[in-house]
Amino acid sequence: MRRKVASNLLWMLADRGLQVIVGIGVVAMLARALGTEGFAHFQYAQSLVFIAASIPLICSAEVVVPRLVTAATTEDRHTLVAHAFVIRLVAGISGYALMCAWLALTQQTADTWIPAILLGTAIMLREPFGIVIAWMQARTHNRPNVVINLFALALKTALIAMLFIAGVKAVPAYATAFAFEPLVAALLLAWYYLYRSPRAIPSYQPPLARELVRDGALFWISFMLMVAARRADQLILKPVVPLAELGAYAATMQVLDNFTTIATILAAGVAPIYVFAQKSGAAARRNVLRVTVGMAAVGLCGAGVIAICAEWIVGLLYGHAFTQAVVLLRLAALASALIFADVGLGLLPVYLRKPRWVAAKWALVLTTTVAVNLIAVPSLGTRGAILGYAVGNAVAVIFGLALILVSGRKPAVATSSA
Repeated sequence: MRRKVASNLLWMLADRGLQVIVGIGVVAMLARALGTEGFAHFQYAQSLVFIAASIPLICSAEVVVPRLVTAATTEDRHTLVAHAFVIRLVAGISGYALMCAWLALTQQTADTWIPAILLGTAIMLREPFGIVIAWMQARTHNRPNVVINLFALALKTALIAMLFIAGVKAVPAYATAFAFEPLVAALLLAWYYLYRSPRAIPSYQPPLARELVRDGALFWISFMLMVAARRADQLILKPVVPLAELGAYAATMQVLDNFTTIATILAAGVAPIYVFAQKSGAAARRNVLRVTVGMAAVGLCGAGVIAICAEWIVGLLYGHAFTQAVVLLRLAALASALIFADVGLGLLPVYLRKPRWVAAKWALVLTTTVAVNLIAVPSLGTRGAILGYAVGNAVAVIFGLALILVSGRKPAVATSSA
């Protein structure tokens, strides 16, 4: 069993690890080319796009993949893919329009809205065309998606490297390079699917569309709350602190985002055998606690290393212009260890199939994070945002522990299996 878990983890770490390593290199080039203020504008635009990009997830893979697996014919699967694509596309266009409305209402300068407009094209591309990825998952044939993603990533990285070597310092130029990645991926995914699917355009089926929207609504709400909780800090910071300080904070969060990705990989690797395969709710809860303790230990050790090496990490990745990020990284790294515990505890609602618990948790975390930021940021600046980050993570962990206690009072029957 342990060998199987270890092998699974190694495969996922290798796949995700390449993307993380390339991402770190790209961010390092961006930071050095744009400086603290330009990097702040770019990261703020990315935060807006990240939040708006949660809107097209209204018809997520959790809803589509099981239906594709049980669909009787190729035509049924094609009809399902077409309906999900249209739903996601309409939501993506709406998300892009809402982002543009926010830019107008907050009267952002051209240094922010131009890169946001360019980066925002991903809102209308990633999830709508990502329905092909769900189709591949249903067929248990994900290799083409990996190849397409790596090709698009390589193209983006090459473009950014060329701009960096040429000494380009314009934020829109790098935003344009970023925009090529989802565009190329969308074109290749569309070509791959259309080459292997019926060419006929299926007729619109209102009951199917309503069912997809209704069944995906709770997952959609949960994900939007989570994204907002993780990105609201930069929206609150921008009008309050100097751009250089915001750039240092964004650099700090970029490092920690890559670090905490390990938590998701670890959870995905151990959950199928140690949690989801359990027939007893009591056994599942015990294993969730064990996994949580182990993940928290990994997170704490990693956070300690980051805190100790903060000066070296900032200097290597971002350069001397980002020295303000050293102290911020040390403080935030310790708070990031809580995310590992939260991800571990989050396995219980998944095991019990309680998406409402997940939505409630992220609603509470978002409310807490925003409240702390609004109170602390005006007086403490970026340190106030880190306080909000830490308190939000702590609330998520406390909520997860409370769910363990509440679920233990009633007999819980496993409803999912490995």
